[in-house]
Amino acid sequence: MTSGWTFEGQPSAIGRGAMTLVAGGSFCVSARNGDVLPGSAHGIYYADTRLLSHWELRIDDSPIEELQVLAGEPYHATFVGRTAPRPGQAESTLLIVRDRYVGGGLSEEVTIRNMSHEPAGCMVTLHIGSDVCDLFEVKTHRVHWVADVTTVADERSLRMFSGSKARGVRVVAKADGTPVLPMINPRLLVFRVVVPARGEWTGCVQANPIIDGIETEPWYTEKRLSPALVQRAGELFEWDKRLPRVTTTNTALAGILRQSQKDLGALRLFDPGQPELPPTVAAGAPWFMTLFGRDSLLSSWMALPLDPELAHGTLGRLAALQGTKVDPLTEEEPGKIMHELRYGARQDDTSAAGHAYYGSVDASPLFVILLGELRRWGLHRAAVERLIPHADAALEWIEQYGMRDGFLWYQRKTDQGLLNQGWKDSFDGINFADGTIARPPIALAEVQGYVYAAYIARHYFAKEARDTETEQLYRQRAAELRARFNEQFWLPDRGYFAVGLDHEGRPIDALASNMGHCLWSGIVDRDKAPAVAEHLLSPRMFSGFGIRTLASDMGAYNPMSYHNGSVWPHDSALVASGLMRYGFVEEAQRIATGLLDAACAFGDRLPELFCGFDRAEFDLPVPYPTSCSPQAWASATPIQLLRLLLRVDPWVPSRRVWIAPVLPKGFGELRISGFPIAGTRVDLEAREDSGEVHVDGLPEEVRLIPETRPPAALRRSSACDRGEESRRSPRA
Repeated sequence: MTSGWTFEGQPSAIGRGAMTLVAGGSFCVSARNGDVLPGSAHGIYYADTRLLSHWELRIDDSPIEELQVLAGEPYHATFVGRTAPRPGQAESTLLIVRDRYVGGGLSEEVTIRNMSHEPAGCMVTLHIGSDVCDLFEVKTHRVHWVADVTTVADERSLRMFSGSKARGVRVVAKADGTPVLPMINPRLLVFRVVVPARGEWTGCVQANPIIDGIETEPWYTEKRLSPALVQRAGELFEWDKRLPRVTTTNTALAGILRQSQKDLGALRLFDPGQPELPPTVAAGAPWFMTLFGRDSLLSSWMALPLDPELAHGTLGRLAALQGTKVDPLTEEEPGKIMHELRYGARQDDTSAAGHAYYGSVDASPLFVILLGELRRWGLHRAAVERLIPHADAALEWIEQYGMRDGFLWYQRKTDQGLLNQGWKDSFDGINFADGTIARPPIALAEVQGYVYAAYIARHYFAKEARDTETEQLYRQRAAELRARFNEQFWLPDRGYFAVGLDHEGRPIDALASNMGHCLWSGIVDRDKAPAVAEHLLSPRMFSGFGIRTLASDMGAYNPMSYHNGSVWPHDSALVASGLMRYGFVEEAQRIATGLLDAACAFGDRLPELFCGFDRAEFDLPVPYPTSCSPQAWASATPIQLLRLLLRVDPWVPSRRVWIAPVLPKGFGELRISGFPIAGTRVDLEAREDSGEVHVDGLPEEVRLIPETRPPAALRRSSACDRGEESRRSPRA
């Protein structure tokens, strides 16, 4: 590895209104007129490499004025624009249509349509530039000099490649009957064109990736669908066909759910070497178009009611990449679940298998939690059984490598690793109330909750297998961790939980959203939950659109920061799920409706994050400039919100399913057809003015209980079960 994974800034701004097209590991970020402009995060990317950093179309050296973008499939868009007025004309008479496909490179068909009564002679130039830059370098503002790239002009094509010639791109121009003029500047493709009166001219340009010295064509070339693109289109069609159908009188909700479905479909990743395997899910475009441990696991967990295949595929792929050795540079350790998988040019080794980095403290317990969730839903039973040894290895990593003083800690192994290794992984994301940055090693509050939930999940696996020894082991570990957590992380004078413990064991006393995840995992004692709920919904924390990552009266608060006052939809959704778990229905509804209002304001698509300004100050959510969109756990958030408002709580191994809807006012009537549960598909109906639910299609052996699942009346030694099964409000 030529440089570290750590980064102490924020990603490059994509630009307001930028268009992102996605196809597997390929994507393109451009302006709305179709141009990829230099000096920005725009680009045509493949295999974590920016193949092209400049792709600008000009007619007679004038830029194209945007008129409209017609977005079709996630990998296809048509950019409609016009040129400047022709000599002697007051209005533009040339329409420009750029039909673009992304996938394994890029293919673009350019059509010039002449609306005038006389022929138009014009010079068509495509300005092309490449920095053959690793995605990390673009993301972290560390783009190397373009002089490092060699450019070779051939007939009708340009080749640009890095010094090693291992990676690059060849741009090929095709236009029947139209010569490509000799290029004085080797970064231009130039056509001399005569467009007939009331006629049109068409040319095609494609960018062929060169990876490991091998050139391949894009999936779409000159109106010809490649087998890869046909397969991608078929995958999206099949995905759409098998998904649950939501019918609702709430048109806003319907639009948000449709967008979530479309975006998650676009973010699915398939293994080209083993296409029969279920898909995984990329974390998000443009910076995270690859498999991530934490992101992909949580996204799959939230999207489980939509498509359990994402959880199935993600667990399988992460199990295959699970750590087997100790390597300080990649932070791999036996049993550890990886953080991210990369294919970029910055790596010394150009292995097509990718480069795994393991600097994540929470991916390992989240792996076990997701596996346990599949068990609770009664889905993919054979795969779940097959993956239990991998869950045991992840738990063994927690005990052998991560535990100290009864808690799971993190500290990077070298200065190349990520400084913070929870979900708030920016360098300043973990801080005290006065704004002082906490020093690792750090034990995060939410991570202890994840470990607790992982212990609970493993305890139930053992219980169903009649493995009494293992059942008691993890029951005891869960109970002890919960007791320690509620004693050492609780700040009685503040009435909330610390963000974590620092390198000296001191509570990190900032008021932050992390403790909402602790409600979600069930580690919080019931007598402390009301105070936690009150803080989370206080004006300091709740913006009106979601929960701020950090309270507004904290020393490091900045509503325009990445992790210190912004609103992350997935974070707020997990907080709302935790509140609902402990019976705080109205509080959970407020967060859910705020997030859905934000989604409407963003055109039905929730971004990765947005600024934490109060809704009373700005009645629309303020975008965060470097936010990913689409982004997997933001796309999965509306699905999770719907699940928590329906209060779907399956326990298929015990042949019971609890469903008790609490749809807020304005939700209207709701019907879901083909809801996956217990290995089958069911139909579900609910409405806002009634807590009743109608379910058809449950297996005969599974009983529907139309109420919330109450706390279990277990023995005193079974405190972990009481936390696992607690659903009733402490106020009830």
